Amino acid sequence: MTGPVLRPLLFLDVDGPLIPFGAGAHELPGGYPAYGTGDGANPLLARLDPALGPRLLALPCELVWATTWMADANAWVAPRIGLPDLPVVSWPDPSEGDGPGRTHWKTPALAAYAAGRPFAWVDDEITAADRTWVRAHHPAPALLHRVDPRFGLVPADFTTLAAWLRRPTRPQEVTT
Repeated sequence: MTGPVLRPLLFLDVDGPLIPFGAGAHELPGGYPAYGTGDGANPLLARLDPALGPRLLALPCELVWATTWMADANAWVAPRIGLPDLPVVSWPDPSEGDGPGRTHWKTPALAAYAAGRPFAWVDDEITAADRTWVRAHHPAPALLHRVDPRFGLVPADFTTLAAWLRRPTRPQEVTT
């Protein structure tokens, strides 16, 4: 007898993938788009594209916040892009990772949260060291997808995510 088939997880970072930054407005055609907050909130929230929520919800996965915004992502980000409250990954002491050639401090926590389930992770700080670590420590397929923080999630990122999430899974597969 087999249990229910669980959909892959999609771990979402906020700063970089959902809120673009890292380039001056003069470096982007027309500058950063501003969708407006009008409520005295963090001015970076004006960079949240409300079209992202429906695109994320259309992906065949379970969405999970993987951001230092923690539960604030449900309060400030989710409503602006049309997402429901999402589960939130709890973080360890960030001093345990990072540095040249070291895994990002989020990487082990995400693999632990996934608990053997396939997962995709979108972040602007993913490196080869993270992919190597996941390959060695996570038994299920994983897509560690680095997003350009100057632009955030763009249509090409959604194409990559959708294709990976819809394909049959193979053990020990970690892709970019």
